[in-house]
Amino acid sequence: MRVMEEHVPFNRLLGLRGESVSAGACVLTLAVREDFIGDPRRPALHGGVVSSLIDTAGGLAAWSALGAGESVSTVDLRVDYLEPAGLTAPLRASAELVRKGNRVCHVRIAVMQGDVLVAEGRAVYNIHRRSPE
Repeated sequence: MRVMEEHVPFNRLLGLRGESVSAGACVLTLAVREDFIGDPRRPALHGGVVSSLIDTAGGLAAWSALGAGESVSTVDLRVDYLEPAGLTAPLRASAELVRKGNRVCHVRIAVMQGDVLVAEGRAVYNIHRRSPE
């Protein structure tokens, strides 16, 4: 979790925080800021902020189920935006591993803002294995 929060510059820029992580699951939070606004008329958060939260939560859930010497990278990411996210409350992404195969992990992610489901994501992550030296 510390690597995700502190060692990935983009995650630090966004301010992503880990709430919990276990084998195949994680919860991340993101405090919303005015500079995340993508539609000032509503105001609604930019979809890229929400999709970045989804991708990071999904990747961490997949990574948490891996063995030593394994890592993941995003192969496919689908996001369904259900309600506009605003400046009312932090975003909370819950990610759950659906299946870990030999080559890929499938993960399901839900993003809530308060009691409102604002987005759902499904992602596939490629499993990379370090070759034995």
